[in-house]
Amino acid sequence: MPHVTTKDIKEKFNLSLVSGEEGIGRHVAISDISRPGIEMAGYFNHYPSNRIQLMGKTEISFFALLTEREKSERMMKLCASDTPVIIVSHGMEVPEELIVASNENSVPVLTTSMPTTRFSSMLTNFLESMLAPTTAVHGVLVDIYGVGVLITGKSGVGKSETALELVKRGHRLVADDCVEIRQEGEDTLVGSAPKLIEHLLEIRGLGIIDIMTLFGASAIRNYKRITLIIELEIWDEKKTYDRLGLEEEKMEIINTAITKLTVPVRPGRNLAVIIEVAAMNHRLKRMGINAAEDFAKRLDDVIGQSGEANY
Repeated sequence: MPHVTTKDIKEKFNLSLVSGEEGIGRHVAISDISRPGIEMAGYFNHYPSNRIQLMGKTEISFFALLTEREKSERMMKLCASDTPVIIVSHGMEVPEELIVASNENSVPVLTTSMPTTRFSSMLTNFLESMLAPTTAVHGVLVDIYGVGVLITGKSGVGKSETALELVKRGHRLVADDCVEIRQEGEDTLVGSAPKLIEHLLEIRGLGIIDIMTLFGASAIRNYKRITLIIELEIWDEKKTYDRLGLEEEKMEIINTAITKLTVPVRPGRNLAVIIEVAAMNHRLKRMGINAAEDFAKRLDDVIGQSGEANY
């Protein structure tokens, strides 16, 4: 499962550690960030202590108006046992009461010179990316005309060979054999390659080849959003395959439904060209141009006119 620690955040954004060093390894479980303004006023009934606490000018200036006793009490409550980290923005001076409470409860306190809103946005994007649900799929991911196409199928069906032909035709490889997929937003799946096999492609009879070395940096991508799945399967004479394209099949990955096409494989079929056209046709459908529906409508009109003539 993906996880982020306070140390990861400190290193990612080059933050300064002020106190609570013993808790630098605390885990951040959710991407939500809390601005503890109402807590500074003394209301802790619904305090989201498991979130990152971000204090800006508003919180710090209000805190300065409290009595010495209130300051100590508020900071002790703010530094809860499950609070991952407290971050002070704008490079402001950290209150002494917060330093004492953080050291006592081992809650790290970090500072940044960035404005509160800007830092909050950057931190949220980072956390949502790092904490997104993930899975791994056996297949090949290729960027074809801007469409992220995930090619799946049984081992030996020709996925990698097809990907190689697509790369030769000017498209870009993202991942071969194992595609790591993370959900970065609602209905948004992004695929990438594990670091161990990044930019590599396995071709039976040749072995492992480095796509970037052979074809250049323009032949690879580090990640790509998946919008189309094409499953390759050996041609089955007993099976009826879709010839019009009116029925749209879906495949669910991490609770996200992606359009799926099944392409039968047999000698003489140029799979690279078929997948290339499938990607272009998918783009047209997203633009509102559907050749299959237009054909079906024209066919209905012809049948209707024929029926009226016979009548």
